[in-house]
Amino acid sequence: MKISVITIFPEFFDSFQMTSIIKRAIENNRVEFETIDFRNFTLDKHRHVDDTPYGGGQGMVLACQPIIDALRSIQTEKSHVVMLTPQGSSFVQKKAVELSQYEHLILLCGHYEGFDERIRSYVDEEISIGDYVLTGGEPAALVISDAVIRLLDGVILEDSHEDDSFSDGLLEYPQYTKPADFEGKKVPEVLLSGHHANIRQWRLKESLRKTQQRRPDLLKGRMFTKEEEKLLAEIAEEQQKEH
Repeated sequence: MKISVITIFPEFFDSFQMTSIIKRAIENNRVEFETIDFRNFTLDKHRHVDDTPYGGGQGMVLACQPIIDALRSIQTEKSHVVMLTPQGSSFVQKKAVELSQYEHLILLCGHYEGFDERIRSYVDEEISIGDYVLTGGEPAALVISDAVIRLLDGVILEDSHEDDSFSDGLLEYPQYTKPADFEGKKVPEVLLSGHHANIRQWRLKESLRKTQQRRPDLLKGRMFTKEEEKLLAEIAEEQQKEH
């Protein structure tokens, strides 16, 4: 897979490419990562990439020409172009999985007061990483790139992300490591039992419990299995006893 980030701050991604799992993925040719500085494509003699908005108002708006020329310099029939904007659809794990299937992902980073509206007609979709406004699209591009790269074949063990939060619509179950007893706080006995069926069921139950407590919205409209319904009933009974 190839990921291209169109930005006026390519240096923002330097440390990202030199760290941990991402660095190894690049070195092992699991992903090709590049940044394209669209300031290099401006025809303005002062190297401006923005201008004042028609109709007046505060701030500056990114102009069409340098961005579209930068996009055309790398775009192919296999490219999928994503504009990063607060107006886009929410970025969730399902979308990360979807984006990881493309051969070439292009992430377009905005800045200032945003994009000239006409640029939208050159992209395939718009994505937001949350209901807040950043100084630019670079942090969003980094988040999306990280989420996508870790899903690629050979980057991490498949089992490592199959149980991730949101991978099956639930938050991840609690995790523990040594020691088994830390200042009187003990690891649940079931995890020390070696009984794989019981461990699997405990993990599912705790995923349901945590999701119900912290993100109940994720359970709305979910088609529960009989096992999940049984575990939810047990959780409800335990909650009644606590009160």
